[in-house]
Amino acid sequence: MENAIITTSNSQLEAIKQLVTDGLTSKYSKVMYAKNLDDFLSWYQYEGAPGLSKATIQHYKNYLLESDDYAPATINQKLVAVRRLAIEAVDNNLLDPAMLEGIRRVKGVPMEGVRTGNWITLEQAQKLINTPDITTLKGLRDRAILAIILNSGLRRSEIAKLTFDHIQQRNGRWVIVDLIGKGNRVRSVPIASWAKQAIDEWAQTAHISKGNIFRPINKGDKLAGDHLTSQAIQNVIKEYGNKAGLNISAHDMRRTFAQVAYQAGAPLDQIQLSLGHASIQTTERYLGTKQNLSIAPADMMKLHLE
Repeated sequence: MENAIITTSNSQLEAIKQLVTDGLTSKYSKVMYAKNLDDFLSWYQYEGAPGLSKATIQHYKNYLLESDDYAPATINQKLVAVRRLAIEAVDNNLLDPAMLEGIRRVKGVPMEGVRTGNWITLEQAQKLINTPDITTLKGLRDRAILAIILNSGLRRSEIAKLTFDHIQQRNGRWVIVDLIGKGNRVRSVPIASWAKQAIDEWAQTAHISKGNIFRPINKGDKLAGDHLTSQAIQNVIKEYGNKAGLNISAHDMRRTFAQVAYQAGAPLDQIQLSLGHASIQTTERYLGTKQNLSIAPADMMKLHLE
């Protein structure tokens, strides 16, 4: 019975979700549970419908923890919604009751003592950008990767999928347009001229102008493929972080973008727009905020290329 839900149709999954929300009395709770279950089911299908089990829910919890989109309280709310989904699945003979007991043992996130994350200073970021050897093709590519992640706060998966078509001019400045991020949310992210320059110097030397911006390079310092993986972006960050004496990851670069830009005076709502957090639509509705392409977070970071 553990894997019975794998073959359940989307309409049946929606029916189970409806049973969960029907059991709630608060209109607000109905909306929040529906949103949380939609998020889970979207992730669940993306992961190949692995079956409702303790291991699956633990994996989902880790996925939420690795994102900077969700506070501990929000993660716990999402886990509560998933537990209710599992209960309804048992009641409808779509899940073995033993699986439910395992799911219930997946602990929530402690509300105190949660790690706030790691980031580097402006001076360390400047040192990091200047670490690659730009006399080589690999060095030019890697400097461009570092420039983009530090100046835009893009996720490593977004950088891996970045194409030349994404880089366009808007309002007299360079912008990464129509970027599809987490949850299929579309956003545009302004970048500074020095970050665009880093891309140009890499692309011109590599003789590429179409398709994915960042490509694999072999030991002979030659192009060896048409796109990088998300893990390859992580490896680049780790490589130059180690050379610069910094213990950092790709996600730390997103935090660095936010921290350095905010400390330099970038408005918080504009930083949220650039990062593409899950709550940004709510932020826009609440504040009536529209993205400012004239004064962007990317411009507030006083970095440059040597």
